[in-house]
Amino acid sequence: MSEAWVSEIVVRPVRPEEHEAVGAMTVAAYQADGLLVADPEYVHELADAARRAEQGELLVAVSDEGELLGSVTIVRPGTPYSEISREGELEFRMLSTAPTARGRGVGEALTRAVLNRARELGACRVVLSSLESMTTAHRLYDRLGFERLPERDWQPVPNVWLRAYAAEL
Repeated sequence: MSEAWVSEIVVRPVRPEEHEAVGAMTVAAYQADGLLVADPEYVHELADAARRAEQGELLVAVSDEGELLGSVTIVRPGTPYSEISREGELEFRMLSTAPTARGRGVGEALTRAVLNRARELGACRVVLSSLESMTTAHRLYDRLGFERLPERDWQPVPNVWLRAYAAEL
């Protein structure tokens, strides 16, 4: 087993000097999964980690050696990045794992950090939207107690439907 597989994952707030690398990693993760085909303009939103950190909370997962492994954006209802959250809920978006870090538990570590942050803030539920094709993420959400919230499914651009999920806290 390579040393990279035994590294500890640390989840923490992004640092300003990491914004550019986090944006590039997020874009690379979405491109690796072919997720930008339906809405190529979304790349600009993914790349702008500085704005995500300013408008919400941007967490990163790093190895104990400091390697950037993934990121997630946490938003509150009514803020610029919120899509489906309502009063008392916390929403997360743009969960991404570096293509080189797949299969190491990065997505789970970031999602658990979101759930913990929601508890700290007194939220009653965590919500998210996900493309139907993100089946690996859906398995993770199921394992962590998320359930489908079909009444909040929505269409951000023509021919792209997002499935809503929620976890009660």
